[in-house]
Amino acid sequence: MIRKLLNPKKAVAKHQLELDLGRVREPDRNHHYGGRSFYFFDFDDNIAFLSTPSFIFHKDTGHELKLSSGLFARNSADIGKRGVYRDYKIDYHESKGTFRCFRDKDMTVVEKIFGKQQSFIQDLIAALGHPDFHWKGPSWSCFYHAVYNQRPVSLITARGHHPSTVKTGITTLVERGHLPNEPNYLSLYPVSHPEVKRQMGLAYDTPIAQLKQAAIRASVKKALEIYGENPYHRFGMSDDDPQNIRLIVEEMARLKAKHPEMSFYVIETHDGKFIKREVFSDHTEDHELAKSEQLRLFKES
Repeated sequence: MIRKLLNPKKAVAKHQLELDLGRVREPDRNHHYGGRSFYFFDFDDNIAFLSTPSFIFHKDTGHELKLSSGLFARNSADIGKRGVYRDYKIDYHESKGTFRCFRDKDMTVVEKIFGKQQSFIQDLIAALGHPDFHWKGPSWSCFYHAVYNQRPVSLITARGHHPSTVKTGITTLVERGHLPNEPNYLSLYPVSHPEVKRQMGLAYDTPIAQLKQAAIRASVKKALEIYGENPYHRFGMSDDDPQNIRLIVEEMARLKAKHPEMSFYVIETHDGKFIKREVFSDHTEDHELAKSEQLRLFKES
């Protein structure tokens, strides 16, 4: 009985595994020139929809208001300033504040022995209990494509869990049959984690969008260290938050100016749209894609 409690049987998504039986792994578009396609992904509301809530607090009474991740993302720029949430504020306290469910918790030895999971894993497992269309985000197909074909992948998320917690979550997707194998990790940046901020040399109160800029910059640097400089390299970042998108485009433009021969893309998945934006140093070229075109992100010039 104790063994069953500590090692519960995992439900495997057999339908997904069956779909892969005849699937051929595709070579990278510019692999014969030494070029690689690097896929950078935000996680929440992009790869997957999880029920992890955020909390905002009334400025005068301290009353706590619970918001879904999607609702928070859509209104984060207005909190404390305008609109329905103008009288509320964000609290950055790690264990009691707005993003406490996006952080790891210290667990007792007993909790660890009995297999208690961090909130990210709990929320992910809960999501997997629903039909796929409930939890798979707008970039899921693109993420699956990158993982299946072993493209270098970076996860750049606003969450503040330890990187190993995020990896455990991805492993859960593999173990339950939703992914065919572990990603070919280039980097993993849960940018709100204190140690990750320190590694990037940034202050604890640095805004999320700027943290993501730094993570993109570091990931591109690591890509060039591992795979070398090559004019056929292509980099793409997928995110759903409009505020993040603006600063991600700015960072990609700086990278394009530094590496003009390489290609840089931002994929915006906000509000049900899927916009592929090629970034140049002084402008962008936007193309809205249908769902059937999403796997062609890096196959078009």
